[in-house]
Amino acid sequence: MGKNKLSNLLSSTPLYAKLLISALLLAALILILITQLHHWHFGRSPAAPLSAHPAPPPHATPYNPNTTIQFDFSPYVRLYKNGRVERLSGTEIVSAGLDTATGVKSKDVIINSTTGLSARVYLPKLNTSKEEKFPILLYFHGGAFVIESPFSPTYHDYLNVLVSKARVVAVSVNYRRAPEYWLPVAYRDSFKAYKWTVRNSKSGSEKWLYKYGDLNRLFLAGDSAGGNIAHNIMTMYGAKAKGLALLNPYFWGKKPVGMETTDPKERRKLEVTWEFVCNNRYSIDHPLVNPMGSPSVWKRLSSQHVLMTLSELDEFKERGKAYVEGLKKSGWKGEAKMYETKGEGHVYFLYQLKSEKAVKEMAFVASFLNNSS
Repeated sequence: MGKNKLSNLLSSTPLYAKLLISALLLAALILILITQLHHWHFGRSPAAPLSAHPAPPPHATPYNPNTTIQFDFSPYVRLYKNGRVERLSGTEIVSAGLDTATGVKSKDVIINSTTGLSARVYLPKLNTSKEEKFPILLYFHGGAFVIESPFSPTYHDYLNVLVSKARVVAVSVNYRRAPEYWLPVAYRDSFKAYKWTVRNSKSGSEKWLYKYGDLNRLFLAGDSAGGNIAHNIMTMYGAKAKGLALLNPYFWGKKPVGMETTDPKERRKLEVTWEFVCNNRYSIDHPLVNPMGSPSVWKRLSSQHVLMTLSELDEFKERGKAYVEGLKKSGWKGEAKMYETKGEGHVYFLYQLKSEKAVKEMAFVASFLNNSS
């Protein structure tokens, strides 16, 4: 169609038709623009998904092995990813020497310089008018296998009073603790301390033991984890002694005994902490922690005198009762005594040393050490 003909056609077209044609052309143009924009936006390569480049949360802390906790055993200890150990209690130390309140003397000795195994030795006030021989007490401190030492004020004060009341020569053992040294290191150290004590009571470099100690009256004792150690170096390692004093000892097991809690969370918590201190080497029903589950254990108990102290509110109380019951049922021929304190929790006597209840319990323990024949 020529240019003049198109002009003539448009000039002859009615106005309404011209408006309709203009509207259609405008609509077509808009459609073309929309199509092109869609192609520009969606036709290009898509950006990487957000998950491939995650942005840190507003308050995220970067991973740091120095501050990232691997195991939280509060209120006792924390182990960090880089191996750093943070003890939350039981780290204070007091010096050995003369305790003016009791007249008891103490000193620190090295048992094995290679491993650092050591002890604090105690001697009661002497009667200068006569030569005396005293029972020997080998003592193992508590602290869940991870805290405390013979040099802490808690145990130093307790041993000063016990040595004074019972009139014994005592060796308080500084065994190595988890998590730097997993179980059974504490047992091995404690057995070595036992052998050192026996050797020096016969003849050796430790004058207080061979001059004043009576090896025929050797007793093993400990509280909480220390009670567990005292039991095990006798039954699992073969230590021999006249008597065994277990003060609120730490034992546990998979199934509840007596009136123990049946709360699975509470039971699992204790199971997990045992797995921690032994680095998963022993199950919660291993004889080291659950002697009640292995009757043959009692056959290896050399002591003829056993003292079990219990505290009414202690979660381990039922295990202590089951221990004595199992011992008696095993055919063991010795004498077992139980002493229970009402209204008190686990090892209360360490922290309430001068309370009426603690004084009474101390007198009972001293009587056991003096009068077991």
